[in-house]
Amino acid sequence: MAQGIPDHMKMDSTLIKDLADVAKDYALLQGVLMRIQETPNSSELVTYAPFTLFPTPVPKEDFFQAVAVQTHYNTLVDKISRDPEFLQDALASTITVDDFTAKLFKIHEQILKEGRSQSIVLGLNRSDYMLDQREDGMSSLKQIEINTFAASFGGLSSRTPDVHRHILKVAGRLEESQRIMDNNPAAGLAAAVAKAWELYGSERAVVMFLVEECQRNIFDQRYIENELWKRNISTIRKRFEDVWKTGSLDQDKRLFVNGQEVAVVYFRNGYMPQNYVSEQAWDARLLMERSLAVKCPDISTHLAGTKKVQQVLTRPGVLERFFPDQPQVVEQIRATFTGLYTLDMGPEGDKTVAMALASPDRFVLKPQREGGGNNIYGSEICQVLERLKESTERMAYILMDKIHPSPAHNFLLTQGTPLQISNCLSELGVFGAYVRQGEDMVQNECVGHLLRTKSSNHPDGGVAAGVAVLDNPLLV
Repeated sequence: MAQGIPDHMKMDSTLIKDLADVAKDYALLQGVLMRIQETPNSSELVTYAPFTLFPTPVPKEDFFQAVAVQTHYNTLVDKISRDPEFLQDALASTITVDDFTAKLFKIHEQILKEGRSQSIVLGLNRSDYMLDQREDGMSSLKQIEINTFAASFGGLSSRTPDVHRHILKVAGRLEESQRIMDNNPAAGLAAAVAKAWELYGSERAVVMFLVEECQRNIFDQRYIENELWKRNISTIRKRFEDVWKTGSLDQDKRLFVNGQEVAVVYFRNGYMPQNYVSEQAWDARLLMERSLAVKCPDISTHLAGTKKVQQVLTRPGVLERFFPDQPQVVEQIRATFTGLYTLDMGPEGDKTVAMALASPDRFVLKPQREGGGNNIYGSEICQVLERLKESTERMAYILMDKIHPSPAHNFLLTQGTPLQISNCLSELGVFGAYVRQGEDMVQNECVGHLLRTKSSNHPDGGVAAGVAVLDNPLLV
């Protein structure tokens, strides 16, 4: 059941409309911006990035649990990326049926064979959770996934706290406005990029943002770029095509793109099959992976973020492999796991198929894809599994328990959409940043958070996919 409508939403519709107008203007003043769909590569016309009119209540205990476990997740991702045997075993079945993961794995194998050129590793990730409503009325924090590649909205979520503080003040809710936490992931993410750049050790080398063709969400990235410029670190924005055309390695494997030496490649593109429009894009990815530039993420860290790895980590004894003498860390991480099940061929996978077909509404079927909008729910699970149950193709998926967050009411402010109260579900993301040089973990931090909220009519999809909107936690 949705929580009862909070007092500040029981205002008359004129007042709500006035507040929404104030909110949109304030969001524009704060730089909570996106380019418009019609002209995604031009800043001539921009609009506010969609957001909630009011912040969403989040239990303090769950919020701080997510923050506390983030540095352990950073360590875990890093350890997985350094364990080729584990990655090989975990992904063995997936790469026989999933072409995209197989191509990534092939690059990973080539890098292992040649030897890594760079001992500096930079990780910027975001661990996403929902609060599962338990029968005793309490909630428990359950991880949906960890994004090790192009984890977005660190920039815009640095600007939203002031928007919600302002709205609550205008709505006469001063006490609540003071409960919105400061949040600046952009600065924390940029600090880790800057540290990797500094360790690379060339003042004239640049940080290259590897970006997509369609750049509606450019302002989110600009915040991180600007934090780097403040530190006198030059940034450039290039696409796969630019790297293929003008990229080269010198005899020391230093990467040059269009004549500029690249210290750090920050991938904001390359996590979906459709990002690789040609073989040339794959060649460009390999060139960058082979280079001396620090990659964020490098190929093994990219693979560490796959759904299959997430599922394998929930098996008994697997976390202990990475934290052999740290039972408390294992416990903290495991507490955030929900049920994840293999669809590999054999009795265990057959059992998963039978379980999903018997009660599809209890589960989510997930392919090895990022970027939102890929998951399969309800009766569609039956259609897919009936078709694939005897086929090895089922190994491209994992099955996950469906998390049941408690809905709340809010107004979703999205360009061109009528203002109405919606039944909403929220997802909490926590940003992690780490830098390792050789064996030495130079930096390992939780650098901020992101709350995204969507109408409960939409089971899947994020802000960039046009479904969720930006939000802030109001700790309760």
